[in-house]
Parts: sequence; C-alpha cells; structure tokens
Amino acid sequence: MSTFDTSTGSPFLPGLATAKLLGSALIALGVFLLGFVFQEPAPYELFMAVQMPLWFILGLRISRNIAPLLGLLLTFNIGGLLSLTMMIDLDTGPMYVAISTFLALTSVFYAAIIEDRQERLHLIFKAWSLAAVGTAALGVLGYFHAFPGSEVFTRYERAMGAFQDPNVFGPFLIAPSLYLIHGLLTGRLMDAPWRLLGLLIIALGVFLSFSRAAWALFLFSAVAMVIILLIQKRRGAFRLKILLLSLTAGVLMVFTLAIALQSEQVRNIFSARTELVQDYDGGHLGRFERHKIGFLMSMERPLGIGPLAFNKIFPEDEHNIWLKSLTTYGWLGFVCYLTLMIWTLCFGFKYLLRERVWQPYLMIAWITLIGHAAIGNVIDLDHWRHMYLLFGILWGCKALEMRHQQTQHHTSP
Repeated sequence: MSTFDTSTGSPFLPGLATAKLLGSALIALGVFLLGFVFQEPAPYELFMAVQMPLWFILGLRISRNIAPLLGLLLTFNIGGLLSLTMMIDLDTGPMYVAISTFLALTSVFYAAIIEDRQERLHLIFKAWSLAAVGTAALGVLGYFHAFPGSEVFTRYERAMGAFQDPNVFGPFLIAPSLYLIHGLLTGRLMDAPWRLLGLLIIALGVFLSFSRAAWALFLFSAVAMVIILLIQKRRGAFRLKILLLSLTAGVLMVFTLAIALQSEQVRNIFSARTELVQDYDGGHLGRFERHKIGFLMSMERPLGIGPLAFNKIFPEDEHNIWLKSLTTYGWLGFVCYLTLMIWTLCFGFKYLLRERVWQPYLMIAWITLIGHAAIGNVIDLDHWRHMYLLFGILWGCKALEMRHQQTQHHTSP
C-alpha cells in the first residue's frame, strides 16, 4: 500500500522514502567533509566524485536557470587550460586546473539539488554547522595542546582545525556562525543553549585562527545579519528580542575571548596580528607591491602565466583573487569570475528581503559571499571549497525564485 508525500502531493512507496533518506545522508556527508581538507585532492573530492555522477544518472537535471552558472564556471576553467600553454614546465598545473574544474561542477551540483528540493537547504546548513563546530573544536583543542599530537591542528601558533591553512579555516566558519545566530534570533528559546554553545566554539576558533580577514568577516557578517533582520521584521517586540539576544550573545563572546586572552601566548600573537600592516604586506616585494607588479604583468599576458607559476617568480602567491584569476585563468577567466561574482551578488540583493521559505539561507549565503568578495582583495579564494558551495546555494535559491514566479504567473487569473 502506498503512502502519500505531502510536499509533492504524489503517492510514493516506502522504498522511495528510504532512497530519499539515503540521498539526504549522502548530501549531508558531502557537506560535512568540507570541514576536513588536509590535502588535495581531499576526501571531499573523492566522495563527491562518486556522489555527483550517481545523482545525475538517477535523474538530477540542470535547468536553464542554473545553466549560466555552469557556462561561466566552465569558461573560467577553459581560461585555466589556455594558461597551461604559457608554462614551460607543467609540473602540478594540470592537476590544479582539474581540481578547479571539479570544484566548479560541485557548485552546479549543489544548485541543482537545491532547485530539485528546497528542503535540502536546511540539511546543507545543518551539516555545514556540524562540520564547523567539529573542525573549530579541533582547532581550539590543538591550540591549547589538549591531547598528544593535537599540534597537527595548528600552524605557526595559529589554529587551523582540519585545514591546511588558518586563513581558510577562519572564513569557512562564517556561514555556519550566521546560521546559528539566525537560529538564536528567530528560533525557539529552548534550542538557544545548544546554538549558543556551538556559536561560542566557532567564535573561539575564528579568534584563534588569528586571521585578520576572518575577524573582519565575522564582525561584518554578524552586524549585517542583525541589521537585515531589523529591517525585515517590523514588529517592535521581535526587534526588541533581536536586540536583547544579540547583546547577550555579544557579551558572552567577549567574555569567552577575554578568558582566552589570559594566556600569554594568545596575548602576544593577538598583539602582533592586530597591527594593520605587517612586514610581509608593505615590505619589499610584499603583498601590496606584488599586487601592483602582478597586475601590470597580467596586462601583457592575456592567457595568464599558468597555475602556481606566480610564486616561482615572486616570494609568495598572489594573495588576491582578482590577480589570481588573471595569472591562473587569463583575461577570459578574470572576466568570467568577475561576471559571476557581480551577477550573483546583484540577484542575491534583489531577492534578499522577499518572504520565501528559503530566504534565510539566501540571506546567510549572500552576506557571507559579499564578505568573501571583500577579503578577496588581500587573500586568494581559489580552491576554497565552501566558496563553490556558496555560489551553488545562491544559484539554487535563484532557481527556486524563478520557479516560484512562474508558478504564480500560471495560477494568477
């Protein structure tokens, strides 16, 4: 005897329900693995390389609403392939472009599964938050040498969790922190203690990463979230609740950081990291000088210079996503990436305050993406797996909005 699916209004067999449960578990595990990237290719790539073809074989489709995302990302990586022709020694260049192309496909995959079922947004953010709390806890425990061998979760006396770099670890935690903040401000009070505990662990992880970009991103994102909610929610009582809970959460986070600063090691690194310009920023061939020279060089190299070739010419990598696009993907890749970023931020802003089931997830992803676009001026975002997830979430929400508008148009008299 068949049962009835209330979300689609169609009958289904118990076996179908089991398949959907298994599919949800696969999606959640894939997102969870985003928090554990010790090397490239990471377990995330290996798992997704199996999962994605399986979904498309079983019927997942790329709609015309998501096709522009696919087109821009593939053209972006064509630029990467063309840049390989500029390299004398290919070395790891082909593998770099292969990983870039694969990560681009993950973005399209996430957009497609979100358009297929909007409920997966909740699943994605739950898994992302669990991964964030887990990897942040590892970073905190490692920083304080809580158990033998825990130093593997730190680098240069900075927490990095299960990542290769503290500067990736910190920004990875931002979207989950917003998800928990949103739950605190709009959810049930009985769930607040667990959300607050997770938020404190994540906040401490961000702080101990000693990433100035992550600090700025966390502060900007939290403030932007509160402001948008105050604009969106018109009721005075609800606004008062938001302000009181925001103040409480802020006080607890400050208290937690104050405890952490009791450690002399933490105080010393914090003092050093709060200097606005470090030696490696403003010194000879420092970050800013490399940016200037790199942009001038890229004007003469329309096809780029090839993946990972910049640090063979200069002391370090580009540390600028726009320059990275030019050197690694050429002018073609730069135009595609810039177009994708502007397009995504524009439609995200357009749909930001619309009353939809998926609006909170769109808002969180949009705030996080605009913050990442800003820090991209001083840090390299290429191969940040959660960046591709952010693009996928926003384009999935865009596809849901397009379908919603089409449904309204067909049902209106």
